[in-house]
Amino acid sequence: MYSPQIILEAALNGLMTGAVYALIALGLTLIYGVLHIINFAHGALLTCAMFAVWIAWAWLGLDPYLVIVPLVPLMFVLGYGLQRFVIGPASHGDDGNILLVTLGLSIVLENVLLAVFQSDTRTLDTDYSFQVVALGPLLLSFPRVIGLAVAVVVTGLLWLVLNRTDTGKAIRAVAKEKLGANLVGIDVPHVYAITFGLGCACLAVAAGLLMPTFYVNPRIGSAFVLVAFTVVVLGGMGSLPGALLGGLFIGVVESLCGLFLGDSLGQIGIFLIFIAVLLVRPTGLFGAKA
Repeated sequence: MYSPQIILEAALNGLMTGAVYALIALGLTLIYGVLHIINFAHGALLTCAMFAVWIAWAWLGLDPYLVIVPLVPLMFVLGYGLQRFVIGPASHGDDGNILLVTLGLSIVLENVLLAVFQSDTRTLDTDYSFQVVALGPLLLSFPRVIGLAVAVVVTGLLWLVLNRTDTGKAIRAVAKEKLGANLVGIDVPHVYAITFGLGCACLAVAAGLLMPTFYVNPRIGSAFVLVAFTVVVLGGMGSLPGALLGGLFIGVVESLCGLFLGDSLGQIGIFLIFIAVLLVRPTGLFGAKA
């Protein structure tokens, strides 16, 4: 039987892991909330961002956290360009086509990464990768504490952008009523591209936070995006607060299941919750009722 201190440490460390899940899910739910599509390329784009962090560390010697600063605008531009010049034109405005295009994009990105980096797993070591922070009798992982703090700040900034800027108001208008927004002069394709760019920028932050304690290979994005889908469903499709709280909750569940059932079975609880939410409240905790 584990002591209350060990259980509390596991819950807090899970809470901080969940903060990174929340960041990944933020981009996914933002894109769904505005474009009303599920972006199947989300995991592959996260993998690209993680490789970018690894390259900056291995080839240039840059700290993973510092890489976030230039990587955020780069991923924003990549996401903007993909939506404006690839996904949008290739889908011809049909939601079904968009799903296929993002799925095809995911396959292309993964295979390009496989061709360039092979299937080898890569890690990076920093001075703080295994550092702990003492909180009374509790010992917490330093990178995870940073991850929680950054996730809260990024969520707050994203909320400010969406609620206090003209661009954010345009995004919310398009999300609510695409035709009406178009009639009042809002450039809907531009707003779609900005939204896709913001979703990719969230992945840049998540990649920088993950790499000090995680590994990367060309297929790692699939594992994270499955968890992100669960977070989005749990929090409510299109809900930013739901994505944050859902991510934190999923992180705690995964950590406690890993403690009691073993690391290899830690994700069982996530998918049990996923099934339960679909059965009891398909719209999620913060989703609008049909």
